[in-house]
Amino acid sequence: MEQWIMLIQEITFPIFISFYLLYRIEIKLEGIHTALLEMKP
Repeated sequence: MEQWIMLIQEITFPIFISFYLLYRIEIKLEGIHTALLEMKP
């Protein structure tokens, strides 16, 4: 049972960090996209 708990902790933490970073990057990319669209004549 302890092995399962350790396995879940080792897997879920990196997944959580990955999704958090992807979310932050998505927000920045949307901002860049919007800025580029506003620059078009």
